[in-house]
Amino acid sequence: MWPKILLRGGRVAAGLCPALGPRLAARFPPQRTPENRLAPQRNLHATAARALPLIPIVVEQTGRGERAYDIYSRLLRERIVCVMGPIDDSVASLVIAQLLFLQSESNKKPIHMYINSPGGVVTSGLAIYDTMQYILNPICTWCVGQAASMGSLLLAAGTPGMRHSLPNSRIMIHQPSGGARGQATDIAIQAEEIMKLKKQLYSIYAKHTKQSLQVIESAMERDRYMSPMEAQEFGILDKPLLPAPAPSLWHLPWLTCAFTLTFILSRAKSLHDTPEATTYCEEDTEVSVLKKLTFLGK
Repeated sequence: MWPKILLRGGRVAAGLCPALGPRLAARFPPQRTPENRLAPQRNLHATAARALPLIPIVVEQTGRGERAYDIYSRLLRERIVCVMGPIDDSVASLVIAQLLFLQSESNKKPIHMYINSPGGVVTSGLAIYDTMQYILNPICTWCVGQAASMGSLLLAAGTPGMRHSLPNSRIMIHQPSGGARGQATDIAIQAEEIMKLKKQLYSIYAKHTKQSLQVIESAMERDRYMSPMEAQEFGILDKPLLPAPAPSLWHLPWLTCAFTLTFILSRAKSLHDTPEATTYCEEDTEVSVLKKLTFLGK
């Protein structure tokens, strides 16, 4: 009986102390029952590690000592919101809460939203979209990696003139999709609902891209991938960022000094070949170079 008691205690301990749970679970694995005898054995520790991605911690020096932030909280202080990964209800709740918090701090300072998303649930994306339109702050959207499906709608929903994309990002638009199941009547109801969502999405894209509904319907009939330049022509974004040009060699300080020194030496050599400079100074040293330059000034 005692292994069962320990296993039960291990489950309780796993809830109170996550670091202790995998050890107890590995020592006392769950018993095989008729319901789970065909289920494969899993490494619970590896599963927990995959479920909890590593989030960097930033340490700052303040007047009261050191203060640690996770990287997303630190970015939130700079009014940066990250929409990364598939969009679902949990992601939408976090993004909406951050937008409302930043508006409560200041309703005039811009909010920067970085988007790298393959899309997701339509209603979750529309919840973020409505919040973006509700708050008073200007919202600057940035496409990093990809903005597909609902991600492209959030990219287009930024404040006009403040919608950007990095050079190698990809933007994709398409019509909504669903997987209706059940009775024929239920499938018909869901099909009617998704057609309403389809028209609603078309009108939103037409509003922010300044395209006609006919153009939007034709473009979103199938998956349409666009580069930043193509997305700019379509009206989804305003400024695709181009790679910064390499600095000119003439702007490098060390090269400027080298050319200056070469000019001084060549000028000193030309002075050395003149009769006046020869009679003025005979030794070719640093002091003689300065004397020759002084002679030039005279």
